[in-house]
Amino acid sequence: MLLVLGMLSLPATAYVLDDPGTENWIVPVQLLAMAAVGAAVTIALPGLAREGAPTGRRALTGAWWGLAAAFAGVVVSWLLINGLGGA
Repeated sequence: MLLVLGMLSLPATAYVLDDPGTENWIVPVQLLAMAAVGAAVTIALPGLAREGAPTGRRALTGAWWGLAAAFAGVVVSWLLINGLGGA
């Protein structure tokens, strides 16, 4: 689920923030949103963190999972669009 959201988060953020004054905010907002989504998912599904971890630790672990999913989503999207040869 996080990988799919990671793949969709960059185009969705670019769609919302694609104006001349806000185009530099696309990547930071995407990363912040994916960290928040990852934290929320890991709090809701505690199996993604260590067993018995407190809520703050689960949220931090989820934020890292969200950032990893954002990175993986960008890589997968890049490969699907450009192939292995690049742009």
